[in-house]
Amino acid sequence: MEQYAPRQRQSLTNLPNVLTYARILAVPALVACLQFLEGDTARWCAFALFVAAAVTDYLDGYLARAWAQQSTLGGMLDPIADKLIVGAALLMLVYDNTINGLSIWAAIVILSREILVSGLREFLAELNVKVHVTQLAKWKTTVQMVALAVLLAGPAADKIYPGVVTAGLCLLWLAALLTLLTGYDYLKAAVRHAIER
Repeated sequence: MEQYAPRQRQSLTNLPNVLTYARILAVPALVACLQFLEGDTARWCAFALFVAAAVTDYLDGYLARAWAQQSTLGGMLDPIADKLIVGAALLMLVYDNTINGLSIWAAIVILSREILVSGLREFLAELNVKVHVTQLAKWKTTVQMVALAVLLAGPAADKIYPGVVTAGLCLLWLAALLTLLTGYDYLKAAVRHAIER
């Protein structure tokens, strides 16, 4: 028992987990930037926070594997942190009208998929079934993060490079398409295992 407690404390405070906690804390900070700051300052602060969060998403998994510091807590919190930051960014971009018109449907597809996959993962975990992350799913995440970062910079970046918002919306639609394709993999696995049981 005495040997278990220090290891447990260490797993709570190792660097990969700390990076995941930081990503979760970035969610209210991102919302505050867009709600309480104004103009280009709001945009560039939100952009910087989101990019930092995206970098920690890569780093926490890489470091956990490289340093053999993978933990159950980290495995649980990592996808939650991803969905929180993506969901918050999408909601704020719709709120400030950066994502509008038909592009709202791309945001809805992405947000719906995140919720659906969370539920399917929980269902499959109860059946002791693990669906491995595909290369396409990794591309989906990359395109999605780039699209949201570009849109968060939005009008502020448009002043430097006209057409940034349009490019961001195109990437958002590409992310939505990849989202549908990768979400189908989870759904197919869940339905197959549900029928078999």
